[in-house]
Amino acid sequence: MDALRHRHGRLSELDALRGLGALCVLIFHYSTRFHELFPQAAHVPFSFPGGNYRVLLFFTISGFAIFFTLDRIHTVGDFVVNRFARLYPAYLTAMVLTLGVEYLAHATRLLIGPAAILANVTMLQGFAFMPEVDGAYWTLTVEIAFYFCMIGLWKFVGLRRLEPALAGWLALRWLWWLWPDMPERLIMLLVLRYAPFFILGMLAYRLWSGQRTAWQQAPYAALALLSLATMETWDVALMGVVLLVTFLALIRGRLRFLAFRPLLWLGGISYSFYLIHQHVGFVVMLELAQAGYSPWIGFAAAFLVALSLGFAINRLVERPAAEAILGWWKRRRHARLQVARALPTGG
Repeated sequence: MDALRHRHGRLSELDALRGLGALCVLIFHYSTRFHELFPQAAHVPFSFPGGNYRVLLFFTISGFAIFFTLDRIHTVGDFVVNRFARLYPAYLTAMVLTLGVEYLAHATRLLIGPAAILANVTMLQGFAFMPEVDGAYWTLTVEIAFYFCMIGLWKFVGLRRLEPALAGWLALRWLWWLWPDMPERLIMLLVLRYAPFFILGMLAYRLWSGQRTAWQQAPYAALALLSLATMETWDVALMGVVLLVTFLALIRGRLRFLAFRPLLWLGGISYSFYLIHQHVGFVVMLELAQAGYSPWIGFAAAFLVALSLGFAINRLVERPAAEAILGWWKRRRHARLQVARALPTGG
């Protein structure tokens, strides 16, 4: 148990997994997805089937990493501001850049209408069933719904009784299986399609932090895998097993071989990189294909552009904006606390 107790500082292997997942998603989009959307354009002569499975890795990481936020907050406002500071500035920047590139390149196949663009400004377009500025943004709808669920669990259930609540969450998923006409927005808000992956990450964190033992978590992990086995295709269920084994290896310190500098660097910028890579990369590949360049050059150029823009957004927007917003919130909370202490007490 002591070997699994919470270690201070950043878990570098988690960053490495983020970087690996981002790289796999990019390869999927630049090979398989690009060819699906633009079959007439020259493309690299390979496909990367199953690339979308790597998104399930992101969801499992989110389940693990959500406690890095929950362990630091005191109010629902703390949580909302923390998530806003972390997600929105980089998202808005990437969205504006993506739109600019699409309009300059006249990429009509990728453009969406003004109403949909306005919906995208809110980050809530998925709940309104409106198209995204960039197709990669669909995962943000899932993440936001997950945050909604987690703040509900944190506020009304508490983390001490978390695992039984997770079993109840899986029970709701089986209810959806028995009630196929369940309203789509309810399915989205309760994250019923992807709940087992978030849950596997949460169970892994509780084990890693020393709050639970492997024997205590095993029944709940089995329930999550059973939910996948009964409701999903065999390949998605297999991914659940693979991710469970991966996170067990992570918390046992067996993934340290992944923690080499390039992958850690990519993991550090993975959010901004993910936001900017897809449509901007498609435009780069289309332009170079029309100019007669080899699709390999287009692939490499798109990759370098995505890396450069992802790095720039991370360093110039994502990090400083998050620090500024969280600093403002901390000062505001401190000032309100000082005012409350200064008020005369009744007596």
